[in-house]
Amino acid sequence: MLVSVNVKNFALIKEAEVLFGPGLNILTGETGAGKSLIIGSIGLALGAKASADMIREGADYALAELTFVLKDKKQIEAVKAMELPIEDDGTLILARRIQQNRSSLKVCGETVTVKQMKELASLLIDIHGQHEHQSLLKASRQRELLDAWCGTQMEKVLGEISSAYHKYRGIQDKLDSLLLDDPKRQRELSLAEYEVQEIEAANITPGEEDELLARHRKMKNASSTFEALSRVQEILSSDGTGALDAIGRAVHEMNTAMGYDGDLKDLSEELTGAEDVLRSVSRGIDDYMEDAEFDEETFRETEERLDVLGRLMTKYGDSTEKILEYYEKRKAEAEELADLDETRARLEKEKAAAMEMLDDLCAKAHEMRIKQAQGLQKDITETLLDLNFLKVKFSISVNRTEGYSVHGYDDVEFLISLNPGEKERALSEVASGGELSRIMLALKSVFARKDAIETLIFDEIDTGISGKTAWKVSEKMEALATDHQVICITHLPQIAAMADTHFCIGKRETDGRTETYLSELKDEERTEEIARMLGGDVITDAVRSNATELISQAANVKRDIRH
Repeated sequence: MLVSVNVKNFALIKEAEVLFGPGLNILTGETGAGKSLIIGSIGLALGAKASADMIREGADYALAELTFVLKDKKQIEAVKAMELPIEDDGTLILARRIQQNRSSLKVCGETVTVKQMKELASLLIDIHGQHEHQSLLKASRQRELLDAWCGTQMEKVLGEISSAYHKYRGIQDKLDSLLLDDPKRQRELSLAEYEVQEIEAANITPGEEDELLARHRKMKNASSTFEALSRVQEILSSDGTGALDAIGRAVHEMNTAMGYDGDLKDLSEELTGAEDVLRSVSRGIDDYMEDAEFDEETFRETEERLDVLGRLMTKYGDSTEKILEYYEKRKAEAEELADLDETRARLEKEKAAAMEMLDDLCAKAHEMRIKQAQGLQKDITETLLDLNFLKVKFSISVNRTEGYSVHGYDDVEFLISLNPGEKERALSEVASGGELSRIMLALKSVFARKDAIETLIFDEIDTGISGKTAWKVSEKMEALATDHQVICITHLPQIAAMADTHFCIGKRETDGRTETYLSELKDEERTEEIARMLGGDVITDAVRSNATELISQAANVKRDIRH
């Protein structure tokens, strides 16, 4: 459940905290007061696109922070499976901070990516706005909804279809690339053979460029290295003034002192050890300078080899490993081009096998969609009747197409008839804004019974509806709220009257600046707000009486639904 939303410096909001409760949470207010800012800040914290323009003028940053408390064990396990932090009591704090040049997302103080946050959000909350109503008109979205209804079994099949489709397309693309006339085939073959021979002639060893570069650098700097080492030897070994003579004298004097006081033994041993180290370094330098004589021929050969590798890297890849990968690829292509008929025959055979597998998987998905569509359309029809579509007919059409895709070979279309005697047609041809809102609510009501997401947010679900239909929608929202936490922005008094927790959003001027504020309404305040929604500019005692009656009526409906 979403327990709280804390917003700072976001657009017109200077600072606001909302403490949501279980059941139905309603947000109301005048048009333009900023109701959608609260939903926008929630979306922002859940990974929506951020912009510095969202920061309140004069502020250095904007912050949106959400606190969830999870009780469902599967949800908690899913969060842990994502390797994200969660408090022992199930508390999960999500935060988004926006500054001029950057933004950050955190879960319980740990920085996460946008992708991680969106994946987490899909477990916690479902947000429905006007844009999603319009997406319902797209055939691809309708197919997604049906596939989601089919569950994990369909998810597995679709994964297999995607793999099979990409394999099939890869073979077909290869065949297309081999549609060559003989002169072009000969040109391609000659080029492939030339490149293969050039790389073979270089006799490349993986990773050899690193060894060559290190050797070249060492030889190129040999003169400077010898000069520096000579100076070191001079410091260590100059007659009478070198460090070795000095430490030798120091060791002698320390041994003398130790003869007088045995407690100096440890210091004497440390000093003797230091002398041994210096003498070892001096001998090592002598050995290095004897063995590392500069060889002009070796240096020239190293440079020539680096030149060869450099030319090949420019043409075939920026490392010896990539050159060898390219070599294997071109060698295989040369073999294919050398006997094109055999290659095509082999690929046609592979294509037929890949298509057979793809077709079998698509058929499995098709059968699953047909079967599940029957149950889904029955549930949606029943829910639409509850939402005052009294003569509605709703069906889901699943039709095979000629082609294949990563989704199978089906077209899925939601069809509806809203009036007796009219044939069922596509949603895009029939549904108005208000009807589309109710259809979306019906879908969400049906799906909410199946998925584990506890918190549902509705923004503008009441578009284009009023009267008896508005009351039916409010009843459906209340029914949803018996098993879920529902947060709803509404303009309808019928829906507002159903609230378990009611917030009012408004604007005020403070120190010459406009601010959006939010407050929870209780008792008389709530009656007054619903009266405003009923009565417009002038609120009379009669309107207040109507508001009181509406709240009482809603309480009776809530009691019937919950018991």
